[in-house]
Amino acid sequence: MEEKILEKIEELSEEMIETIIRMVRIDSVESEAKPGAPFGEGVKKALDAALKTADDMGFQTVNVDNYMGYAAYGQGEEYVCAVGHLDVVPVGTGWKQPPFSGYEKDGVIYSRGVLDNKGPIFACLYALYALKELEIPLKRQVRIIFGCDEETGFEDLKYYLSKEKPPVMGFTPDCKYPVVYAERGRALVEIRPSSAEDFYRLMNDYVLNAKNNGERFHIDFKDEEFGQLEVRNFKILSPAEASSVPSLQFAVSYPAGCTADQILENIRKELPEMEAELVSNMDPVRFEKDCRLVDTLKYTYERVTGMDGTPVTTTGGTYAKLMPNIVPFGPSFPGQKGIGHQPDEWMKVDDIVTNAKIYALSLYHLAKD
Repeated sequence: MEEKILEKIEELSEEMIETIIRMVRIDSVESEAKPGAPFGEGVKKALDAALKTADDMGFQTVNVDNYMGYAAYGQGEEYVCAVGHLDVVPVGTGWKQPPFSGYEKDGVIYSRGVLDNKGPIFACLYALYALKELEIPLKRQVRIIFGCDEETGFEDLKYYLSKEKPPVMGFTPDCKYPVVYAERGRALVEIRPSSAEDFYRLMNDYVLNAKNNGERFHIDFKDEEFGQLEVRNFKILSPAEASSVPSLQFAVSYPAGCTADQILENIRKELPEMEAELVSNMDPVRFEKDCRLVDTLKYTYERVTGMDGTPVTTTGGTYAKLMPNIVPFGPSFPGQKGIGHQPDEWMKVDDIVTNAKIYALSLYHLAKD
C-alpha cells in the first residue's frame, strides 16, 4: 500500500504545485477585522479558496466561523490531523520578484508564505487526497485544518478548540525535520525604562552589544535536552505619550529546565530601576521519543528520505503549543534555515513533493488503526 500511495502523490504532483502557486498569489497578511473576516479580508479570501479547493476535491469541508476551516475524510469519533496556516507575515523589503507572484525558476517557487505555511499545508491536503483517491479504508477520520492567525496570536486555534474537540494525534507542518518531539517555552517580555538614558543603556548593553543567550539579563539557562536559551525578536514600542520613552519587547525561547517566572525574576534583579513584565507565555511541550505518534513520524520520514529520523527539539513555537496531541513535523529539511519570514521566501518543487509523500504515509499510518 505504501508504494501505491507514493505513486499517487507523483501523479498528483503537477496539480498540487499549480494549486500552491494559486494560493501564494493571495495576499493573506492579517489586516483590520471586518464582519465575517476576523483576521481581515485577505486571510478570509485565502480560507475561502482553500475550502473551495478541498470541496472540489470531494472532501467534506467545514468553516469554523472564519477563524479556521478544515477538510475531512473518513468517519469515526476520533480524528487525526495536520494543522497549518494560511496567514502570512508582512512582506518587508528586499524582494527580487513581487512577493505574491508565485514566481517559479529552476524548480523553486518564490513567494511570501510558500514555505510558511501554504506550501506545506497544501502538501498535506494532497497527501490526504491521495488516500481518498485510492479509497483506502481508515479507522479514524483525518482532518486537514487551515489556520488563519498563527503568525499573530493563535486566536484562531483558541476559537477552534472552543467549538471542536482536539485530535487524538497529529502534526503541524510548520517547523523542520526530523520529527520534533519537544518545543521550548516561549515568553514575551516587555521592559519599560523611565528615562531616555536608561533606554539607551538598555539598547546598547543588552541588545546591540550582547549575545542572544540572555547572559546580560542573567537568564542564560540551558539543559542537555533542549540546549541554550535564546533571546530574539527585539521590538521597540512607541511611547504612549510624547514625553515618555519607548519600551522594549523581546521573545525568550527557553528550555524546560527553567520557568517564565524565573526568567522574569532574574531580569527584574538585573534591572531594578526598570519595569519588566511578562506579556505572554507558552510553556514547553514534550512528548516521549518512543510514543506512537513520534515513532510513526520517525518511520515515515526515514521511509521516504532514507535519512536519519532521530527525533529532535526546536527553538521555535508552533500550533503544538496550544493544540493537544500534535508535534511539529517538517517541512524544512536539515540545512534549510533562515527562509521563512525573509525576502524571497522559497521552497523547492521537489521538496514539496517529498513532503507530500511523507505526510501521506504519516496520515495513513496514524489513521488506519
